[in-house]
Amino acid sequence: MTITVFVPLEAERSAWRRLFDGYAAFYKVPMDDAIAGRVWSWIHDPKHPVEGVVARRGSEIVGLAHFRAMPSPLRGVEIGFLDDLFVDPAGRGARIGEALIAHVVETAKTRGWPRIRWITGDDNYRARTLYDRVAKKTAWNTYEITL
Repeated sequence: MTITVFVPLEAERSAWRRLFDGYAAFYKVPMDDAIAGRVWSWIHDPKHPVEGVVARRGSEIVGLAHFRAMPSPLRGVEIGFLDDLFVDPAGRGARIGEALIAHVVETAKTRGWPRIRWITGDDNYRARTLYDRVAKKTAWNTYEITL
């Protein structure tokens, strides 16, 4: 079945929300209407850095990706950063995640971003299998300060 990747319209909002809720649940991050509404508005605001796409297989929306430009001061360029990638569990293994990443790669080529970065949970083995296939794992560890 063909997979198409595109910016979701209002008609796809509930499908996007279902996936976004699934993504939040996977990472055990509380989700509510205010947060989801804010992210939805970001991905539709051309002035906001966060962009979003969904993947359709057949008639169903089965995956999402949120990404943005990120300055890389050491290189003096902007690169791409893939913030979120989620595929409906029922659609995993059907190259939906790969199609979403390919869309971000094409965006990067168009915009002159020389690389794309992302992070994932160390225990996210299923996704890491995909990431190992399409990208090179770096030696960096991620740290965070919560305020």
